[in-house]
This record gives sequence, structure tokens and C-alpha cells, in this order.
Amino acid sequence: MRHNSLRSSHFFLRSSVQKTEAKLTRRGIPITSGKVISDQTFGFWLSFFLAHHYSLVGGQPIHIFPHKPITENRATIYSKLDEIRSFRNRVNHCEPICFVGHVISCADALDIRTKIYDLIEWIDPELKPFFESIDSIQSKANQLMRI
Repeated sequence: MRHNSLRSSHFFLRSSVQKTEAKLTRRGIPITSGKVISDQTFGFWLSFFLAHHYSLVGGQPIHIFPHKPITENRATIYSKLDEIRSFRNRVNHCEPICFVGHVISCADALDIRTKIYDLIEWIDPELKPFFESIDSIQSKANQLMRI
């Protein structure tokens, strides 16, 4: 996390870990690898797909997706994950997610849903039925579009 090539990212990974360690120390919680890992943000994990971090870890992050199509690579996966992160941030900041101007549109939400399902299937295709069993996005979008 100190490699000179990470200077342009202001050593983001290292500072994220240090921030977690400081927070745990303030709260009197013992620092363990599990606590540090579980406290990291989506942006932290996403950064492993940036070229400068990806190369330093020998391309290992791509192995999270053993069932990905051959056409998918570090850059295309990063793009999908970044779109999901951006959409999640819009939701978190209470920004409109089902409107284009003054028109109701669930296209963005459904596109993100598709990307999430793609990534889930690339991790393990057997996970998809579980997520489908708890997913109500399509039915809610259909209901909204009937308004």
C-alpha cells in the first residue's frame, strides 16, 4: 500500500485501512483483519479494479468472477461496479432514481439491476435464484410505470 505508483491516488487503500484502525482504537475495539476488512467501503473494493491497484496485486481481483464471459476484463468490470456505486450513492443521498426530467423512467434502476445480476452470476450462477426470490425491483418498476 506504499508503492510509489499509488502516489496519484494519495495512497487511498492505506489511508482507508488507517482510518478504520483509528476508528476501532477510538471505540476500544481490538484491531483484527476481519474488522478492518468488514469496515471498508464499496469504493475501497472497487479501487482494486483500477489499473494501478490491479497490477500491484497481480490481477487477482478478476478471479472473484470465475464465470465471467471471456469478453469481460478488468476495465469492463470496473465500469459496471462504478455504475452500481454511483447509483447506490444516488439512492443514499435521496436523489431521484426513477425520473428523467419530469418523466417517470425506471430504465436506470433496471439497468443497474441487470448489472448486479450479471456480476452475481459471474461469481456463482447458483446464487441468482436466491436473489431473485427476495428481489421486488421489477414488480415495483412495473407498478410505477402503470401510474
